Amino acid sequence: MGRLIKNHWARLIAMTAATYQILAAIEGFFWPKIFWDFLTRNLDAAVRPIPILQILNLLFGIFMLALEWPLPFLAGSSLHRSLEFRLVLLPLTILTSVLMYQSTNPAIYYFIGMCVYFWAYSEGEIICAKPWTLPQRIQRGAANRA
Repeated sequence: MGRLIKNHWARLIAMTAATYQILAAIEGFFWPKIFWDFLTRNLDAAVRPIPILQILNLLFGIFMLALEWPLPFLAGSSLHRSLEFRLVLLPLTILTSVLMYQSTNPAIYYFIGMCVYFWAYSEGEIICAKPWTLPQRIQRGAANRA
């Protein structure tokens, strides 16, 4: 059996969370609710009358889905290949997601994906320029032939 490619696994987790976040943001337009409203009503202005938090969740979800799939204009770019960029962007996405009641589950999924991305980063994994491919191994003895 092969080795677990952690950045592919994290990518699948993040795509699931992004899809869930998009659907939760759309639901939030119809039933706006802050997750922390049982503690304070001060944050209610973020969801009504202007749906700021819903729009942020929708934009973050679309961007994360576009980054993880990736869209053709992002595929192979340094932004797409950067694990560091994901490790910076995911906490911001988690923060916007955990504030809205409908999107607390995607925040948990994003957190798990961020932990797996960190695991991949700490083991030195790279994200290939061509999406969903494996890094090419250097053949043993190929350097000796030249």
